[in-house]
Amino acid sequence: MKQSKQKKSYVLCVRNDDADDLQELKLYQVLPDEDAAEDGLLRIVDDSGEDFLYPKSYFVSIELPQTAKRMLSSSAKRKKSSKLVAA
Repeated sequence: MKQSKQKKSYVLCVRNDDADDLQELKLYQVLPDEDAAEDGLLRIVDDSGEDFLYPKSYFVSIELPQTAKRMLSSSAKRKKSSKLVAA
């Protein structure tokens, strides 16, 4: 899997075709994955907290203000650290 250094990007889920770990109208972080993109897929950190490949057609790209990106990033870090403490 080729991953490149890109700034964090986010998408809005507009379709999930019964995927258990995606909610429509929810924001998700996209991880860079050039190979997946070539196949029409996005690597998404879904509700399980893990990253998986989903069809691009499930999402629309959105540009968030820097303030929102920082808030989402710090929220994700808090969730990750609380999972480590619980384990």
